[in-house]
Amino acid sequence: MLDGHFRGPVDRMVRPIGRALLKTKLTPDHLTFFGLVIAALAAVAVGSGRLILGLILVILAALPDLFDGALAKASNSSSQRGAFFDSTMDRVTDNMLLGGMAWYFADNYSARLTVLPFAVAAVASLISYQRAKAESLGLDAKGGLMERAERIVLLCVGLLLEGIGLDPALAVVLWILLVLISFTAVLRFVKVWRQAEVAQVTQERIDLRRERRGERRNVRIDRMEERRMVVQRRREDRRRGSR
Repeated sequence: MLDGHFRGPVDRMVRPIGRALLKTKLTPDHLTFFGLVIAALAAVAVGSGRLILGLILVILAALPDLFDGALAKASNSSSQRGAFFDSTMDRVTDNMLLGGMAWYFADNYSARLTVLPFAVAAVASLISYQRAKAESLGLDAKGGLMERAERIVLLCVGLLLEGIGLDPALAVVLWILLVLISFTAVLRFVKVWRQAEVAQVTQERIDLRRERRGERRNVRIDRMEERRMVVQRRREDRRRGSR
C-alpha cells in the first residue's frame, strides 16, 4: 500500500539526493552494502536489548535502500544485476532484524517466543516468492496489506513501544504482523489464481518458448547433417583422386 501511494512523491523527493551522490563516486551497490552493515548492527543492538538504538539503526539502514535507486537513475546505471543484489540484500536485512528480535525474546521472555520472529520471516518469504514466481509467469502479484515498507514501519513501532517500557509491545506487534502477512499471502494467492484462470499469455509464452527450442534444435540437426554430408563428399573426392 505504502509503495503504491507514496512511491511517486518519494522518488521526486530523493531525486536531487541521487544527483548529489554522483559526486561521491559511490555506486548503488555501495549504498546497498552500507545498508546491510547498518542493519546487521541494528540486529545486534536489538538482540542485546538496546531497542531505541536498534530503532535508530533500522531507520538509518532504510536510507541507503531509499537512495540507491535514486543514485542508479541519476547515474543511468540501473541494471538487472543491481536489482537482484538489492532484492537479495533486502531479504537478508529483514531476516537479520527478525533474528535479533528472536535473540531479544530468548534473553528477556521465553525460548518459545523466539519462534514468533521466525514464523514472521517464513511467511514474509512466502509473499516475496509469490510475487517473484507470478512475475516469472507473466502475472501480477503486487499489493497487499503487508509489503516490505509496511512491515518495516510496523516493526519500528514495536521497537519504539517496547523501548519506552510498554512490555510486551514488540511481541504483540509481531503477532499482528504475522496475521496481516498471512492475510496478504492469501490475497496474493487468490489474485494470481484468478489471473491464471483467464490469462492466456502464460501458456502462449510457454508454447512460444517450446516452439523456439524446437526450431533451434532442428537448425542444429540440419547443420550437423550438412557437415556430415560435406565430410562424406570430401572423403569420396579423396578416394576418387587417389585412384
